[in-house]
Amino acid sequence: MKIAVPRETASEERRVSLVPDSVGRLKKEGHEVMVEAGAGTRANFLDAAYSSAGASIVAQGSEALLGSADIVVKVARPTADECRRMQQGAVCISFFSPHQALDVLPILAERKITALSMDLVPRVTRAQSMDALSSMSTLAGYKAVLIAASALPRILPMLTTAAGTLAPARILVIGAGVAGLQAIATARRLGAIVLGFDIRPATKEQVQSLGATFLEADLKGESTEGAGGYARELSSDAQTRALETIRGALPTIDAVITTALVPGKPAPRLITSAMVEQMRPGSVIVDIAAEAGGNCELTRPGSETVHQGVTVIGPLHLASSIPYHASQMYSKNVATLLQHLLRSGAINLDLASDPIAQAMCVTHGGSVVHEAAKLLLAHAPEGARTT
Repeated sequence: MKIAVPRETASEERRVSLVPDSVGRLKKEGHEVMVEAGAGTRANFLDAAYSSAGASIVAQGSEALLGSADIVVKVARPTADECRRMQQGAVCISFFSPHQALDVLPILAERKITALSMDLVPRVTRAQSMDALSSMSTLAGYKAVLIAASALPRILPMLTTAAGTLAPARILVIGAGVAGLQAIATARRLGAIVLGFDIRPATKEQVQSLGATFLEADLKGESTEGAGGYARELSSDAQTRALETIRGALPTIDAVITTALVPGKPAPRLITSAMVEQMRPGSVIVDIAAEAGGNCELTRPGSETVHQGVTVIGPLHLASSIPYHASQMYSKNVATLLQHLLRSGAINLDLASDPIAQAMCVTHGGSVVHEAAKLLLAHAPEGARTT
C-alpha cells in the first residue's frame, strides 16, 4: 500500500504523523511510504532520516503525494483543498474532531474517502496502544504544570535557605483523567503539595497513589461515570455541590490546573469569576480545557487574562509545543492502527465486524457515518457545510 505523510500546514502544528522509526517498520512490511519534504522538520525529524528509513521524499506541494496514496496520515484534519486532492476511495487518518469538521466532511463523503478519527479510538483493551488522545493528554498535563510553575511568583518545592524555609506551593488539579493524573505526578515531582478533584469516586485511589490528597464532593446518588470511563454531565444539583467543594479549597491554592472534559460537549464550567476573586493575588489558573470552551468562566482560549491579581491562562496546542515526543507517541499509535488494518498487503476495513474501525469511522462509502456529525450537518447553515 502507498502511505502518504503530508507536511502539516497549520502554523501552530509542529508534529508529524509518522516518524522515521515507524516508517522503517512499515517499509519492512512491504508498504511504500511517501513523505512530503520538510514534514518532520519542526519536530526535529529531518528528510535525511526518512530517506534512511526507506521513505520517498516528495517535493512540497506535489500533486503526486495525495493523489496517488491509498492511505493519507495526518495529525490535524485535512483542509478542504487537501481532501479534494486525495485519491478517490482513499483512507485518511487524523484527529478529525468530527463536530468541528463540518466543512470537510461532505467533501470526504463525496470523494468516497474513509476518514478514521484518532480522537475516537474506543477505550477497549485491544485499542489501548492506538489511543492517541491519551498520549497527547499525557503531554498536555505535563506541560500545564510547567506553564503554571513559570507563571507563579513563587517556587513549587519547599526550600531551606540562608534566609529561612520557603513553604511549598499548593496546587489543585481538577479532573483525574490522563492529563490530570500526569499533572499531579509532575507537580509532585517538582515538590508541590497537590490536591486532586474528580467527580468519579473510582479516581480517588489513583490520585492518592501519586501522593496527592483527594478532594471529594458529596455526590451520592449521582451517576458520575459514562461510557469508556469518562466523566458524564452532572445534574444541576450535583453540579452545585461540586462547585461548592472546589470553592472551599481555592482560597488556600496557589495554582489550579483544570482538565475536566465531557466527550462531545463543551467543557463544564467549574470555576466562576466569583470563585477566582476568592483566590490569593499572584495565584494562577492553567485551563487545559480551553479548546473546548474552558473550565473557568474567565478563560480566553489562547490568551492570558489577569483578574484581581489572579492570572488565568488558556493554552492551546499543548502537545504540539512538545513536538518531538508528541510525534513519537502519535506515530506509534498510528503505526499500531495501520498494523491492525493492513493484512496481506491490503486494507482490511470491515466496519461490521471491527469495533475499533467502526468507532473511529467518520465517513465511508460516500456517506457521513458518524451519528453526531450527521445530526450537526443536518442542522448546520449551508455555508458551514462546504468550503
